[in-house]
Amino acid sequence: MKIGKDATDGPSAALLGEVVVMHRQAPSKAPVHRLRIVLVEDSEPDIELVHQALLDSGLNISLVTVDTRDEYEAELRRQKPNIILSDYWLPTFDGGMALDIAKEIAPEVPFILVTGILGEEVVIEMLKQGATDYVLKTRLARLVPAVTRALRETEQRRDRQEAEEKLIRSHGQLRALTGHLQFVREEERTRIAREVHDELGQALTGLKLDLSMLSGKPVSDRVLKRRVRAMEAQVDATILTVRRIATELRPGVLDNLGLAAAIEWQAMDFQKSTGVRCQVSIHVTESIWDREFSTVCFRIFQETLTNIIRHANATQVEVVLTQADNELILIVSDNGRGISDKDVADARSIGITGMRERVAQVGGEVSFLGVPNKGTTVTMRVPIPEAVARDEGAV
Repeated sequence: MKIGKDATDGPSAALLGEVVVMHRQAPSKAPVHRLRIVLVEDSEPDIELVHQALLDSGLNISLVTVDTRDEYEAELRRQKPNIILSDYWLPTFDGGMALDIAKEIAPEVPFILVTGILGEEVVIEMLKQGATDYVLKTRLARLVPAVTRALRETEQRRDRQEAEEKLIRSHGQLRALTGHLQFVREEERTRIAREVHDELGQALTGLKLDLSMLSGKPVSDRVLKRRVRAMEAQVDATILTVRRIATELRPGVLDNLGLAAAIEWQAMDFQKSTGVRCQVSIHVTESIWDREFSTVCFRIFQETLTNIIRHANATQVEVVLTQADNELILIVSDNGRGISDKDVADARSIGITGMRERVAQVGGEVSFLGVPNKGTTVTMRVPIPEAVARDEGAV
């Protein structure tokens, strides 16, 4: 196996000198990606001709030559090349076998035949089997355009494949999110119905019984007063229950006092109900922002706290709400187990997917950074609505 003929290690001193001059005449402003090319060829003169044709084009290459099947397979397994150039006629195997081996070991790598006179039927069959192109050794001027075209088509194919995979993942996430939202909606309806039935229904039933007792038979003033006081207490408790249910559905402080006050209220309520210490720092010059904007930000904060209590096993949470120029930044950090990259990328992480979908509605983004056994930081960045930003700038 003949290895090491790259863009600066030509097959002869004369070629080396020409390569150096070439690079001096055409300096690159940025690092150029070096193309790794495997050449399957047993003829030294043909190797030099192919190498020189590649160097004359200005391509930055690393050329490895092999002439046996074992060397060829070993080289493909050692490191995938950017392109394979192969003669058809070889001492121990032929171009058809070389193509089959490439399809098995490196199916995504372009395969170009660089050969002598070859029958039309053989060429057509090779192209049908998956060869990218063919170039006659008597017309090596076609080699570089063929290589360039093959690399470009491979890059385009790779980009399309990545886009398709991303689209498939997005569709999967969307289907999972849709199903989850339906589940959450039904769970929420069930919870509200249960609370209305159990708490409000029980309270109203008690009031009805008291009213029936009062209207059904005469009672003393003392009994009447006691009954009325009990009914008043029952009414007060019912009012509190109604307010609690309404607040859980949408806190009035969000609409009346704005996002900053709502976040502070939610953090304190979270601390009270879970025992997790919650420290809040607010640094915004907020009036009351757009309803959709405030709702999205608040729901993301709520989802973050929900994830903390479900998964983080944290004892402390720090919340910072600030703004830089016309961008609102919400940072929520905990000292829990730390979210993993796998969890963040998992399509089944419906909470994370939902947060991303929500923030995208207002042109923002949310990121997740976890450190094992040290905690997770969730950062939301959203552009402040322009009308509000201009109003604040005029103050």
